[in-house]
Amino acid sequence: MTIELRPFGSSGSQLSLLGFGAAPLGGEYGGLDVAEGRRAVHAAIDGGINFFDVAPYYGRTLAEERLGEALLGKREQVFLSSKCARFGLERFDFSAARVATSVEESLARLRCEHLDLLIVHDVEFGLEAQIVEETLPAAFALREQGKVRHVGISGLPVRYLRRVAEQVPGLDAILSYAHYTLLSDLLDQHLTPWCAQQGIALINASPLALGLLTQAGPQDWHRAPAEVLAIGPQVADLCKQHGRDVAEVALRFAFDHPTVCSTLTGMSTVEQVHANLRVLDQRSDPELLAKIQDLVAPVYNQMWQEGRAENTDPPGPKDGHSSVKIR
Repeated sequence: MTIELRPFGSSGSQLSLLGFGAAPLGGEYGGLDVAEGRRAVHAAIDGGINFFDVAPYYGRTLAEERLGEALLGKREQVFLSSKCARFGLERFDFSAARVATSVEESLARLRCEHLDLLIVHDVEFGLEAQIVEETLPAAFALREQGKVRHVGISGLPVRYLRRVAEQVPGLDAILSYAHYTLLSDLLDQHLTPWCAQQGIALINASPLALGLLTQAGPQDWHRAPAEVLAIGPQVADLCKQHGRDVAEVALRFAFDHPTVCSTLTGMSTVEQVHANLRVLDQRSDPELLAKIQDLVAPVYNQMWQEGRAENTDPPGPKDGHSSVKIR
C-alpha cells in the first residue's frame, strides 16, 4: 500500500494523507506504554506516514521528548511539526521572546536542528493584536534563521483563524481541529476555498471529534454540548448495525476531502497505526453516510467555545446546515 502524498500549500513539500498526531505519546488520552509508543512511531514511518505533529503542551513536554527519542536516526524521513505559546491548560505566552526560547526547548527535546513546521498553538487564547504584530513576526524571524522551515497557526474557531491569517502575509499553514467531521463542515464553509486561493496548506486534525466519534466515546474533559455528546453513541451504534466501526467511518470520511493536505489523528500503539493505515484501503458507504447525515442533522455544526470571548465563533449552527458531504 502506498499512502497518497499531497502538496503542502505552495511550498513544494508533500505530506502523507494520514498524519501522526503525537498527543497520545504524552498520555493525553489515557495510559501509555512508552516502548509501544516508540514502536508505533516506527510502524508509522515504515507504513509511509511522513507527517508528525506534536507540541510542548501535550503531556507537558513528554510527547516531544518521547517523539524525539523515537525519531533518533529517522528524523530526515519525516516532516516534523511542533508548536509554541501554549504550555498548560491555562498557561499561554505569546510574547516574541517566549516564541524563540520555546522553539529552542522543543528542538532539544526532539533532538533535531530545525522544525519543518512551527505552529502558534490555539491563537484564540491570545490578544489578536499581539498574535498579528508580535507572535507571528517572531515565528517568521525563526524561519529566516532556518530554525523552522514553515509557520502556521492552529485553533478551534475557524472564522478567527481566517481573520488572523488575512492580516499576516506569508503564513504557510492553518491547522484546524474538529471542524471537518461527520458532525461539522465549518472547515469548508470558512477556510477551504480561501486557503486554496492563498496557497496556504490546510491541515485537518481530530477527525474523530476528540474521541466523540469512537466506540469508547470521549474523555470526561470533552466540552461539546450535551446534545452533541449524546449523538456520539447513536452514530457508533448505527455504524455497528452496518458492520462498521465508527472511528473507521469517520476517518475514511475525512480522507475523502479533496484538498486538505493531511488529516491528523492521534496514535500511540502499533495496532492503532495499522488500523488507521487499513482505512486508507476502505471506501465510504454512501448509504451509511446518508443515514448518519439524517441522524446528526439536529446537532450539525454545533460547537463548543474556546479562548477569549472576542475571538470565539458564535455558538450553535449559525452558519446554516450544510449536509454531510458524500464524496
